[in-house]
Amino acid sequence: MSSILTNTSAMVALQTLRGTNSKLSMAQSEISTGLRVASAKDNASVWAISKVMDSDVKGFKGISDSLALGESTITVARQASETITNLLTDIKGKIVAAQEENVDRNKIQTDINALRDQINSVVNAAQFNGLNLLKGTQDVNILSSLDRASDGSVTANNITISRVDMSTAAGVLGTGTDLSPNATLSATSATNTGNSETVTFAADADMSNNVVSLTIGGATLNYSAGQLSGDQDAAASQITGDINALGLVGITASVSANVITLTSTRAFQDTTLAASGATASASSIAQRSESLTFSASAAVKQGDGYQVTVGSTAFTYVAGKGETFEDVARGLKTAIDGGSLDGITTKVVKNSSNQWELRIDNNNATSVTLARAGAEGGTASGGLFGLDAIDVTTNAGADAALSNIETLVSNSIDGAAQFGSAQGRIQIQRDFVSKLTDSLKTGIGTLIDADMEEASARLQALQVQQQLGIQSLSIANKAPQAILALFR
Repeated sequence: MSSILTNTSAMVALQTLRGTNSKLSMAQSEISTGLRVASAKDNASVWAISKVMDSDVKGFKGISDSLALGESTITVARQASETITNLLTDIKGKIVAAQEENVDRNKIQTDINALRDQINSVVNAAQFNGLNLLKGTQDVNILSSLDRASDGSVTANNITISRVDMSTAAGVLGTGTDLSPNATLSATSATNTGNSETVTFAADADMSNNVVSLTIGGATLNYSAGQLSGDQDAAASQITGDINALGLVGITASVSANVITLTSTRAFQDTTLAASGATASASSIAQRSESLTFSASAAVKQGDGYQVTVGSTAFTYVAGKGETFEDVARGLKTAIDGGSLDGITTKVVKNSSNQWELRIDNNNATSVTLARAGAEGGTASGGLFGLDAIDVTTNAGADAALSNIETLVSNSIDGAAQFGSAQGRIQIQRDFVSKLTDSLKTGIGTLIDADMEEASARLQALQVQQQLGIQSLSIANKAPQAILALFR
């Protein structure tokens, strides 16, 4: 049946043409924008995923800028630390030269002062955009990553950079919890009195046939049969004279009847003692000094301060982040050595109980009182504490400076190495963030970018379909005109 009111063929042709035009419009949009999913209406889920990933890409671009700024800051600190190490090495060379007594120590001290001032200048100038990693103790966080969990939550991660204080600040003792139980003094005063041990000869009416051997401080006296005459008292007197004739530094011998008393005033050095044919009271004569012994079990926190009072002068060292009792002991040694106390010398050792000790020797005729204190919550001493107190114009000062400069050089080397490691880590993270950003961009492109080859081919096919659709619609629209022939 034919109808002039309802043209079914035209309706079908029109719907087909509309569908073709819609697809053609989409193909043209893909070609013009390069996007398969340009908006949420194209594919809501894919568009949402791509937008989340796109926000991550922008975040990582910001992280890359943060890492670049952090790397520049650390580079400045590392280079400054290396420069300080070189300057401290130069100071060490000057101190070594000052060990000779026939040099102009005042001129050497002038050179040391100039190098010290240059170090202070480097420390103050080692900043990037106002941030100086060589001053203070507060950590610096550098944004390194944004980690997205499966539930969509985002967590910011940081690379933490520890400052390395290269200042010469003395630190301030806190007023917190008493820490004095962590440090034990061997005595409340230090004297120049030596320590003594004895060698005793048993009663013997005639010593002429006795064989005797005596070793003290590495020097040995051997007596074969016939070399000693008289009884034990005479033998003891003869050997006492022979010991004193050796001229052992810091060692003196005295005799009372058949007992030889050996006295050592050697500081920081035990003197070996052995006897054959006689009885020694000990295997060594203890070194002369008093000790401040630190706990082997207690921990050291940033701000923990310890103080030693020698006579009327108090010397303080406050620990920085990550320091140990070794650092505390060496810091106190540096403080005391810089105090220019006549006749007072110090040494840091680790005893047989695995405890760090600060030993203090007094070579003055009069004794000096000793006291110790400790407290939490102080302001940490600088990493180059004691540098400004180096004085090589005296023998004692030159000797003390030689041991103390090693600690300062070690601190600067550790600081430079720490900054070098941090810089290397940041470089690795920057490379990773760059590659990660590229991967995210690739993933986003895979989700929403148009396949241009496919779109081009589809466009051509749709254009042909469009032309055919127009032709079909034209033919369908002519069908009602054929009915007119029936009325002619």
